[in-house]
Amino acid sequence: MRLFGRKSEFTSDPADGIGEFWTWWAEARPELDAMVAAGEADRLAEWIGPAVQVVHPSLVWEIAPGLGSEQALVVTSAGDPELRPTAHRWAAAAPAADALWEFHPSRQANPHAMDLTLDVGGYEFALDKLVLGLRAPLGAPRVDVVAHHPIFDILDDDTRTEAALLALDWLLGEDDVARWVGDISAAGFPPIDAVPAVHLPSVVSDLASGFQDEQWALLEGETATGARLIATARYPLRPVDYPLFDQHIAITLPYLHRDADGLPAGRSLEALRDFEERLAGRISRLHGSAVFAAHMSAEGQRVLHVYADPVGEAAIHAKELIVSWEEGRPRVDVVGDPGWTAVSPFLT
Repeated sequence: MRLFGRKSEFTSDPADGIGEFWTWWAEARPELDAMVAAGEADRLAEWIGPAVQVVHPSLVWEIAPGLGSEQALVVTSAGDPELRPTAHRWAAAAPAADALWEFHPSRQANPHAMDLTLDVGGYEFALDKLVLGLRAPLGAPRVDVVAHHPIFDILDDDTRTEAALLALDWLLGEDDVARWVGDISAAGFPPIDAVPAVHLPSVVSDLASGFQDEQWALLEGETATGARLIATARYPLRPVDYPLFDQHIAITLPYLHRDADGLPAGRSLEALRDFEERLAGRISRLHGSAVFAAHMSAEGQRVLHVYADPVGEAAIHAKELIVSWEEGRPRVDVVGDPGWTAVSPFLT
């Protein structure tokens, strides 16, 4: 498998770059197909690399075996949450897959992963010799992984960690690694109770089966001034599940009736619940273009966090809904937040 990548500063609009890329692709396709047929990998890289840079220079790309086509062009954020929406919008704009090419915004699980061998630091890195120590904290939507391979004891930490991460992408696919894998380390010796790497997908599948239904977590804490704070957040809460939702909509509702800790009580609590029900109803009619992520209450106000695809109408609905709020002056703030930094304490 041949890997390629590019990294540099970015100054233009990714949306423009995506359009330019696919226009170029349509024009260059005959020449690209000829390069593939001739096995001219280096020349193919010279053509595709600069075209991907037009979308964003920090995107990483590779050509991999396809799942339905002969090969796949993968343009990925390589785990960078700020770039994930750009990679997914690039893939959404792609032409339909054909016999030769398919397109993906992240590395896909390879059904033949255990047959793969890669040169790592001059040594053979074969997945059939990789073993994993797996720990799933009780009730947590993640599995922590300690990876070991016979060549790891002669590699530096960075190289063996990079090899372990790539192997996990091959085994699970990049997005499922982001969803279900927690701490990752690469050890120079086999962990206790290590199992062959081939078992990782089934372990993750069993873990994921416990989180198929919608769940919410109730959390408590303090504000910067020491006031009591309560929050409710979707659980698990992960941007990778909503890769196009990079618009953050914060709805701030002041409330009049509060308890001694400044938390909503009585008629205010009822009004807040009614508002959330109406907000959830509107989101449900947006055809999957927004998600209600969390809300926080403290010191006389509740902030509701919604993430949405900016081409949708979630922000319009939020602004329409607050008109009916009668307890103080509500507001809606809409900003771009591809990394979901506004709800970072709740991310799983």
